[in-house]
Amino acid sequence: MESHIVKVLSVTPVTHNVRRYKVEKPEGYTFVPGQATEVAVNKPGWEDERRPFTFTSLNEWDHLEFTIKSYPDHHSVTDLLGHIQPGDSLILHDVWGAIQYKGEGIFIAGGAGVTPFIAIFRDLQHKGQLGNNKLFFSNRTYADIILKEEFQEMLGNNFINTITREEVPGYDHHIIDEAYLKRKISNFDQHFYICGPDPMVQQLREVLEKLSGKADLVTVEI
Repeated sequence: MESHIVKVLSVTPVTHNVRRYKVEKPEGYTFVPGQATEVAVNKPGWEDERRPFTFTSLNEWDHLEFTIKSYPDHHSVTDLLGHIQPGDSLILHDVWGAIQYKGEGIFIAGGAGVTPFIAIFRDLQHKGQLGNNKLFFSNRTYADIILKEEFQEMLGNNFINTITREEVPGYDHHIIDEAYLKRKISNFDQHFYICGPDPMVQQLREVLEKLSGKADLVTVEI
């Protein structure tokens, strides 16, 4: 299995617990928007602690980017990443991932599950092909919304947010379930892309396969 040690070039905050990591790009390293790699921190005792993270950069860029949520209450890789500084290094492995753009449709994300969609939407914008794609984004609080301004600029009214733990004027206050989807979507004969916590993904996959009648229209990370 191929691996690359890459230097962290910059770390910038995105939300209160999400950071953007700009890192070196190995020569010839490519991926499809939506794909991921396993990342380890190049520090003693952590080299084999690999976790999957999605690329949020584009192949055209001269660097790689990851947008990662940290969990300070866990003694884990994401907690360690919260303390990474420019000049530190990460270990990257092979590229993988099932979430790739197959055509215009509905994207559904829960929390940090939005990360595969960042590169997909950036790529579509770069190509002038955003079309009528829609993003339904569920978060616990308003402060948790990742890249709110960028998604708003790209998608306009096709960026639909729902907040589950608090009521915010102008935002839906509902979990994304079958009732919510039926109220918001009139045509289920289109592509659906789902990424988020496992229980959410499994539930919505079953719902959308039933509503669309076509399992091949529903894309999830396997």
